[in-house]
Amino acid sequence: MFFEFGIKDIIDILLVAIGLFYTYRLMKESRSLTVFMGIMMFVVVWLIVTQVLEMKLLGSILDKVVSVGVIGLVILFQDDIRKFLYNLGAHQRIKALQRLIVIGERRQNSEQIKQTIMPIVMACMSMSKKKTGALIVIQRATPLDDIVATGELIDAKISQQLLENIFFKNSPLHDGAVIVSEQRIRAAGCILPVSHSLHIPKELGLRHRAALGITHESDSVAIVVSEETGSISVAVSSEFQLRLTAEKLESILTQELA
Repeated sequence: MFFEFGIKDIIDILLVAIGLFYTYRLMKESRSLTVFMGIMMFVVVWLIVTQVLEMKLLGSILDKVVSVGVIGLVILFQDDIRKFLYNLGAHQRIKALQRLIVIGERRQNSEQIKQTIMPIVMACMSMSKKKTGALIVIQRATPLDDIVATGELIDAKISQQLLENIFFKNSPLHDGAVIVSEQRIRAAGCILPVSHSLHIPKELGLRHRAALGITHESDSVAIVVSEETGSISVAVSSEFQLRLTAEKLESILTQELA
């Protein structure tokens, strides 16, 4: 057996090891590690019974359980599978190819970008001084129709006054997120997926986790104004940039939307 062990077998083992490592990390981040370890134990038992001991009756029963169990796992881990496939599709080279494909129809001139950014920057700075909590999500290539459906449709022109009124502490919509798309405020009071990442600093609250969560599942840009400290943060590509000034916020949004 050892004499037939070649390069192809080494590559095979490495690919399986890499796949198991990334699956383990994904399960750990989604707090499904215990379920993952249980599945791995079952797989080991199944291989021993069918391949090593060659128990035909028990092996046939376990084969049936495995064939049905795959469907169950897809249902059980549908959110994690969707996240994995999105992360796979969001690889930098693939994103670059997507941008080349759609650049003709999605290119915005500097004036349009300025009209989108400046009211948001001014509103964030004003709310920061008042320590008014806010969460604004700017849609890019990935549609957010399912997120929009969870809130109240507005479809209004972006303005500083409107954003401040939405996030006013006595407003019924101030706890949710505002979705901005195509230079308009599409909806407010929207519910975002919350990130369960263990790498988020403990001092960051639920708004920050929601901002990071939406960037896990889309290419959108999420802006957070902290209600406790008034600091402004931006989440892009599952990463935070914290304690931003007006100039830095404008620079980041200009770069990301351009």
